Amino acid sequence: MMPIFTAILIAALLVIITGFFCLTQTRNLLRVIIGVEVAMKGVTLLLAFAGYINGNYDLVQAFIITMIVMEVVVAVVAAGIAVRVYEKNDSLDIRKLTKLQG
Repeated sequence: MMPIFTAILIAALLVIITGFFCLTQTRNLLRVIIGVEVAMKGVTLLLAFAGYINGNYDLVQAFIITMIVMEVVVAVVAAGIAVRVYEKNDSLDIRKLTKLQG
C-alpha cells in the first residue's frame, strides 16, 4: 500500500476510536451525541476512501449523502431527547435517569 493510503486508514480508524472512547467514557448526554457524530464522520471517511479505491465515485457519493442525512436526523432526535431529559431532571447526567416511565 502507498503511504498516503495507510495514513488515511489510520486517520479514519483514529477518528472512529475517538468517537467510541467519547461514548464510553462520558456520562453527559450531549457528549454522547458528539461521540456518535465523531464516530460516524470516521465511517464516512472510510466509505469515501473505499469509493476512491474502487473507482465507484457516484455510488459512494450517494451513500455519503444518505449517511449525512441520517446523521442529522439522529442528532436532532437525540438533542430533542436531551432537552426533554434536562427539563425533567435538571441534569444531562445519564446516571440520573431513574425517573423514566414507559
